[in-house]
Amino acid sequence: MGVGTVWCVETGERIQELADRVVVLREAYYQGSPLVADADYDAVEDELRALIEAHPGLAPDPNPLDQVGAPGVLHAPVRHSRPMLSLEKATKPEQVAAFFDRFPGQAVVVMPKLDGLSLALVFEDGRFARAITRGDGTTGDDVTMLVRALVDGVPERIGLPGRVEVRGEAVMLRSTFAAYNTAHPDKPLINPRNAAAGTLRAKDPATVAERRLQFFGFDLDAAEGGAAVDLADGLGALGIVGARMTHCADAAAAQAAITAIEQGRNDLDYDIDGAVLRLADRDAYAAAGTRSNSPRGALAFKFAAEEKTTLLKEVVWDVGKTGKIVPVAWLEPVFVGGTTVTKATLANQEVIRARDIKVGDTVLVRRAGDVIPFVAGVLDASARTGQEREIVPPSVCPSCAQPVTEQGNSRELFCTNVACPAQTVRRLIHWASRAAADIDAIGPVWIERLAEAGILEHPSDFYTLTKEQLLEFDRVGEVSAARMIDSIDASRGVGLRRALIGLAIPMASDGTAARLARSGFASLEEVADAGEERLVSVEDIGPKVAASLTEHLSRLRPELERLRAAGVSLDVRAEDLPPVVAAGAPLADKTVVITGAISDPRSGEKVARPTFQRLCEQAGATAASSVSANTDLLITGAGVGDSKLAKAEKLGVEVVDQAQIWDLLIEAKIV
Repeated sequence: MGVGTVWCVETGERIQELADRVVVLREAYYQGSPLVADADYDAVEDELRALIEAHPGLAPDPNPLDQVGAPGVLHAPVRHSRPMLSLEKATKPEQVAAFFDRFPGQAVVVMPKLDGLSLALVFEDGRFARAITRGDGTTGDDVTMLVRALVDGVPERIGLPGRVEVRGEAVMLRSTFAAYNTAHPDKPLINPRNAAAGTLRAKDPATVAERRLQFFGFDLDAAEGGAAVDLADGLGALGIVGARMTHCADAAAAQAAITAIEQGRNDLDYDIDGAVLRLADRDAYAAAGTRSNSPRGALAFKFAAEEKTTLLKEVVWDVGKTGKIVPVAWLEPVFVGGTTVTKATLANQEVIRARDIKVGDTVLVRRAGDVIPFVAGVLDASARTGQEREIVPPSVCPSCAQPVTEQGNSRELFCTNVACPAQTVRRLIHWASRAAADIDAIGPVWIERLAEAGILEHPSDFYTLTKEQLLEFDRVGEVSAARMIDSIDASRGVGLRRALIGLAIPMASDGTAARLARSGFASLEEVADAGEERLVSVEDIGPKVAASLTEHLSRLRPELERLRAAGVSLDVRAEDLPPVVAAGAPLADKTVVITGAISDPRSGEKVARPTFQRLCEQAGATAASSVSANTDLLITGAGVGDSKLAKAEKLGVEVVDQAQIWDLLIEAKIV
């Protein structure tokens, strides 16, 4: 046998191995129990596709790449009126440009690519008749009963005659997912996507009654006509919420829309894994036709994966600034969410127990945006070898060896020794953080070194540091020492709100500090002297928070005196007081909710939402966090969540683009 023949046999074996792997992974995914993360599945499928394209004569029969979606049906099988296909993938701007070149002069809509379960809704003579899963692309499962019972956004009646089919995605909202896991800590769902798939594969709606899903439309087919030619208009006329669509005339506009969706993905109430480009004209989309397993008139632009699988190598118990002891997973390095992750949180011992996580497991790691990476669960417990180890919580503090206490239903561990070295370092790091004193020239590593040297113990010790002391350390020169001292000096104006944040009082959040600053307290000492009764009178401050403030500020009184003596301001700052409303107040008496990514139209730079909110308050508005019947305006930025838009539409709340508000702010000379 020649070398070429051996190589060919090996290639054929590899192709069959990958094909078998695809079948197994798909089956597990559509049963709601995935064995790998999406990105790992994509890698297997991409390798198989590349090998088959290079060696078409070695393609397996049947070829799993010719199938779309679930390989089996659990409910009554229903054949689709036309195949439900997957989408061609893209990851580069030049692929977007090529899509536009393929359809010159055609408008394209760009929308978020929702990460849920695809459905086809069939309406007959204006009535909702049937819901079918994508299945294998040709035949799906009839899940009408489950959709009627569990899925919001599916109207019982529409205003079109004949047979109408709406295709879209059923997703579990992030808020629903979080609420469910809070209510069921013993059996948490692993992620919203698989929760949606598992929900619509239940045998009885009653068993999954708490798992509400939301339907978003992305396709419309009306056999007898009458529907608007534009996809977005057609869905809207039927009362069906579509994934928010941006009309784009060229590739540059489409790429900008894709970027906006990616930048705003963490503000959404549902998971997305990319953006979809689709011909806006329904007739043009139909005329474009299909390939073997994808429509020609659409393209999926994939974002960086937010979930990956990796090996959990060890668990260490970390002591935080308030004494809370949390388990941290040390991982085989994995690139996820745009960065290499080596550590992730495991929350607490009850989460570990509920998710049955062990050292040595292959686990799913999730990182979305700037959120701390966390271990979502074990994907395949049946793959264990017996070498895995139980994660055992400590009985004493890992830092000071003092006994630990358990608190709350989650059995969270705490070290109550206020002199604990680990707590001391974490409190110093927190004081220097951006949200507090913002001593940006001294990072956590240097703070730890200074604490170990006995130079730093309390926040006030920062303000006694000298350049000469810093120069005694290796790798500190004149320039860096001067920068550190300048950064410390600049932080002396920290003020009441940020100082309170920096002191890390248990149960006192950033919001607590902001409300106290706005409630008439002139200084942090005045808060310390207020007493629980006065503190409780402040909006949203309850008895437990008031008691914690009183207890800890009394204990910290000597530290407040040391900070004052060092020239640190603990007085309320003008920026933390209720805003001074501008003359004319263009948003007077308006309650507004802000959603999406905000950017200044004059510079194009991104603006933090709290900053934009304060500008709106200076224009006379009252800002709220969620849409309600009392909301006057929903102000939308880039990548806005469809759930808030749907609620605003339902309640008759006016929706305005951020550009209109910026015009008002500029005209009123607020900015």
